[in-house]
Amino acid sequence: MLNAQGDKFFFTRLQYESGDWDVDQRMPSNLLNSLVEYTTLPVDTRENIIPLASEKLFNCPFCYLSGHKLVQFTDREKENFEKYVRNGGFIFVDDCNHDIDGLFAKSFERQMAEIFGADALVKIPNNHAIYTSFFRFEDGPPTTSQELNGWGDDLVHDYLKAIQFRDRIGVLYSNKDYGCEWDYDFRNKRWYKIDNTRFAVNIVMYALTS
Repeated sequence: MLNAQGDKFFFTRLQYESGDWDVDQRMPSNLLNSLVEYTTLPVDTRENIIPLASEKLFNCPFCYLSGHKLVQFTDREKENFEKYVRNGGFIFVDDCNHDIDGLFAKSFERQMAEIFGADALVKIPNNHAIYTSFFRFEDGPPTTSQELNGWGDDLVHDYLKAIQFRDRIGVLYSNKDYGCEWDYDFRNKRWYKIDNTRFAVNIVMYALTS
């Protein structure tokens, strides 16, 4: 089911009818640059944007969904979301509010419960394979500056959640706001002592190789 455009990896942002899906607009190019810089993966450096309700979803190897506001999928969006991940797709979902009690978090988690069941979305252990799929993160998910600056719920979330099928993550869910953390021109990474996009590489490589 999962293909690549011209045998290159491409990044897909999912557009959904509710909420604000078009956030963190520089993040995809930053993530794609990191794949070029650190891996030998052939990469299409253009962001691909498709509606969640589109059949084009099923040609995408990796999808990203984010926002700040209400998530209320249409029936078609729910159907495609479920079919995609049950058949081997991977969706990285990131809460721009980095707030476990915020509107995005509550409404998205409610959508997952409706689609997959109340117990489907669970915390993953900090020794999960995604933390060693390329770079090694001994303590689990790296902290974001948004958390440390006290935005959102003033908490540092020391875990990620996921929905798994046959011991493989199909939906990776973050309250840490990685999208904002990586939302800058990739040419500015030279000012960072440690490149904070390295975990993005882990997420993609896990999605493609697990």
